[in-house]
Amino acid sequence: MLAAIKTTLLLLSALFPIVNPLGGSPIFLALTGDYTPPERRLLSQRIAMNSFALLVASCLIGTHILTFFGISLPIVQIGGGLIVVATGWDMLNRTDEDDDRGSGVHHEVDPKDIYRHAFYPFTLPLTVGPGSISVAITLGANAARLPGINVLGILAIIVASALLGLSIYLCYGFADRLAKLLGATAMNVIMRLSSFLLVCIGVQILWNGVSALLRSLPALH
Repeated sequence: MLAAIKTTLLLLSALFPIVNPLGGSPIFLALTGDYTPPERRLLSQRIAMNSFALLVASCLIGTHILTFFGISLPIVQIGGGLIVVATGWDMLNRTDEDDDRGSGVHHEVDPKDIYRHAFYPFTLPLTVGPGSISVAITLGANAARLPGINVLGILAIIVASALLGLSIYLCYGFADRLAKLLGATAMNVIMRLSSFLLVCIGVQILWNGVSALLRSLPALH
């Protein structure tokens, strides 16, 4: 039981800063500006469920999936990093008119349309990106090698992923209340800073993948 608690705390401490649902809430709010608060909470609930499933799958079977398709972690990092950079750049270049139009006008959204982008791009790569997946795969592989904690190790992974999913739902689902608390100017500043950090994170993930590929090349003579 002690090993399971340690595994849970390790997963939370390693993944929470990378997933960073609190920092991602302004971006989520900006991308769902034309949603009503109830629709936004429905979407955040689906994102939280998707993130839970993705984290559990990455921990438990991530290495097997990559091996089956012949994909290496550096390739996942490069592809995901490019997507994160593109998304952050698009958010960074949004005009104030775009933000005002999205935040001031709400329209009825078909329930199917609410979930249309729940997995991509909201879950992957904006919430659970290549950095989170690579860390989850690594931690899951390390936990699997520890003797005698198979069942408890799986339980620890499920509990840690569920807690992360809950934090995602709370931060995303009530992002509008945070915006009202801080005010439009402060939220605009936070959104711009978050977008810039998203670009930087994407570049870092991309560079990590490129560096790993370069190190795998044979030395040139």
